[in-house]
Amino acid sequence: MIASGGQLYRSPSSLRTVIRHRRRFINNVSSSLQQQRSLFSRQKLGERCDKIARRTTAKVEPFEISGHQNSFFGDLIGTKDLFSRHAALSSQLGLDLPPVTSETTELLAATVAPHLFNLIAKEDKLSTQYEIPPSTSSSVLCSTPDFSDTRLAYGSKSTAELLTSLFILHLCRVKPVVQNAERLISLSRRVLGATVTDAVIRHTFFKQFCGGEDAEGIRPTIESLKNHGIGSILDYAAESDMDASDGDGPFSNDVPIQPENQPARVYDYKSEQLCDHHLKIFKSCIRAVRDVSPAGFSAIKITALGNPLLLERLSTAIVEAKKLFSQFDTGGKGKLSHEQFATGYRRLFSDAKESLPSLLHRLDPHGAGEIDYIRWSQFFSPLNLPRIVSRCRSRGPLYRASPSTEEVHLISAMRARAHAVAEDAFENNVRLLIDAEQTRYQPAIDNIVLDLQREFNAVEKTHVPIIFNTYQAYLKDAPHRMMLDLERSERYNYHFAAKLVRGAYMVGERALAAEKGYPSPIHDTVIDTHRCYDECLEYLLRRYAERKDTKLEVMVATHNQASIEKTIALMHELGISHDEETVVHFAQLYGMSDNLTYPLGKHNHRAFKYLPYGSVNEVIPYLVRRGQENSQLFGNANSEIGMMMEELKRRIGLGQR
Repeated sequence: MIASGGQLYRSPSSLRTVIRHRRRFINNVSSSLQQQRSLFSRQKLGERCDKIARRTTAKVEPFEISGHQNSFFGDLIGTKDLFSRHAALSSQLGLDLPPVTSETTELLAATVAPHLFNLIAKEDKLSTQYEIPPSTSSSVLCSTPDFSDTRLAYGSKSTAELLTSLFILHLCRVKPVVQNAERLISLSRRVLGATVTDAVIRHTFFKQFCGGEDAEGIRPTIESLKNHGIGSILDYAAESDMDASDGDGPFSNDVPIQPENQPARVYDYKSEQLCDHHLKIFKSCIRAVRDVSPAGFSAIKITALGNPLLLERLSTAIVEAKKLFSQFDTGGKGKLSHEQFATGYRRLFSDAKESLPSLLHRLDPHGAGEIDYIRWSQFFSPLNLPRIVSRCRSRGPLYRASPSTEEVHLISAMRARAHAVAEDAFENNVRLLIDAEQTRYQPAIDNIVLDLQREFNAVEKTHVPIIFNTYQAYLKDAPHRMMLDLERSERYNYHFAAKLVRGAYMVGERALAAEKGYPSPIHDTVIDTHRCYDECLEYLLRRYAERKDTKLEVMVATHNQASIEKTIALMHELGISHDEETVVHFAQLYGMSDNLTYPLGKHNHRAFKYLPYGSVNEVIPYLVRRGQENSQLFGNANSEIGMMMEELKRRIGLGQR
C-alpha cells in the first residue's frame, strides 16, 4: 500500500493511473479554456467539462493533493456550467475574477489556466518517483507530435555539440571508415598509443552514443533526458562475440571438453569469472535505475552471462529438437496426433514400449488428442536432452547436439545468473529488456527468456510485465516466433512483453550464412523488413485491444518515423490512449533520431532513450556496430543530418551561439 495525500493506494500502478487521469482531465479542460474558448458558448463548454468529468471520475479513485486544490477539483468535476460556478472557483483559488459575461470569457480562461498547470506541476513532483513523463507545456496537449521541429529536437544541444554530432553522423556514412573501423582503431593504438586513441574516441563516438563509463557517470545524462519527458534504458554495452574456432579473446582457453557424442569443444573457465563480474555490473545497473529512474528499464545481453560458444551449442540443440518435431509432423499441421508421435518415437528410440504411455500423458495432459510445439519444446528442452538421447537407436543430429555433462553444468550456471538478474529487477520494480543477438545464439536466449517471463511476469505476481523479449523484424521467422510466444504467455497466464526492432546484425548474419552455405535468415529487401515490423506491431496492438485479461506491452524501438506515425494512428483507431498506463513505449538509441524522441516526450508519450554505458575499451565493439548501423541507416536517407543543418541555419539566422 502507498500513502499519498491522505489516501491509500494498492500499488504504484494505482497511483500512476490516478495521476495520469487527473493530468488528462486538466489538459482537456485547459484545452477547452485556452484553445477552443471561441468555439463554445458557456453552456456548451460546461457540457463538455461535464462529459469529461463523467469519463474521468468513472476511472479514478479519490485523490487529494492539498485541501483547497481537492475542493477545486470537486467543484470543477461536479459543474454543469463551468462559468456559472466562477464565484466558487474565485473564492477557493484566491482569485479576483470579474463577473462572467461573454466579454470576460477570455479573461477568465487566461486567469484560471495558470493555476490548472500549477496543479500539473505539483502532481509531477509526486509522479517523478514513479517515472511518469511530465506535462511540459500548455501548447502541447494530445495532438500528434511534430517530428520536423528542429528547435525541439536539438534545443538541448549547444552549437558545438550539434556540430560534433553532425560530423560524427557524416563520418558514419563513409563506408571505408566504418568497414575498417576496428583496423583503424588498432593501428591508432599502435602508432599513437592507447591513451590518445581512447581519449579521441571518448570525446567523439563515445560521447555521441554512450551515456558514461559507469552508473554514476550517466546520472547527468539521465537527468537531462528526464527534464525533456524522456526516460532512460540503461544498457551495459560490453559485447561478447566469438567464432567457435577463434582462440583469442576473453572467452577462450585450453580446457577441452570432449564427450563421446561430440567433437572437442573448448571453453574458458576464466570466462565464468568474467560472467560473474558481468552479473554484478547488471545488478548495479538495476539499482541505478531504481535510484535515478524508478520503475524504468535496464537492458542486458545474455552473451555477457555465459560463454557465447556455449550459447551456440545450446541453440543447436534447440534447433535440432525443433527439426525432430517437423519430422514427426508428417502432415505439416504444426500439431502431432498420438499416433504420429508414437510412430516417430518407435522409429528413433529404443524404450518406446515402456515409455510411450507416460510420455503421451506428459505431452498431452488434458487428453486433447494432439501435441503442439509448445508442449514438445518443454519436454525436449536442452537440459532434458542428455537423458532423452541416451535411448536413441543411432547417433544422429539430435544425439550430437545434446549437451555433455560438463556443458549442462555450465548452462545451469548461466541460467542461474540470468535468474539472479531477473529476480533483482523484480524486487526493485525495474523492467528488464533482454536484447536480441545473432541468430546462432538467439534460440538459446529465447529459451532462457521464456522461462524468466513465465516466473517473473506471472499475473498473480505482478500487475505489469517485468521481462521483455526482443524480436528482430529483419528475420523471416520473427512473426511466427512472436505469435507462438504470445500464445505461450496466454496459456500459462503471464504478461507478454516485447521489444520490436528491425535488427542490428545484418552484415554479420549474411556473411555467416554465405560462409556456412545456408539461406540467409534475413529478409531479402528492406521493404520486406518494414512490412514485417509494421505487421508484427499491428498484430500485438490488435490483440491487446481484443483481450485485456493479461497485460500486453510493446516497446516500439525504431528510428523509422513512418512506423511511429502508424503506431500512433493505430492507437487512436483502437482507443489506446497515449497516456494509458504502460501499453506502448517508444525508444530510440542515444545519439540518434532526437527529432523523434524529443517530440514524443514533449507530447507525453512514453518515450525512452537507449543509454549504453561502460568503459571506452569495453564498448568499442558496440561503437563499431553502431557505426555500421548508421552507415546502413544514412546511406539512402539524409533526414536527420538535414534537420541538424536546418537547426544550425536557424541559430545562425537568430544570432545564437
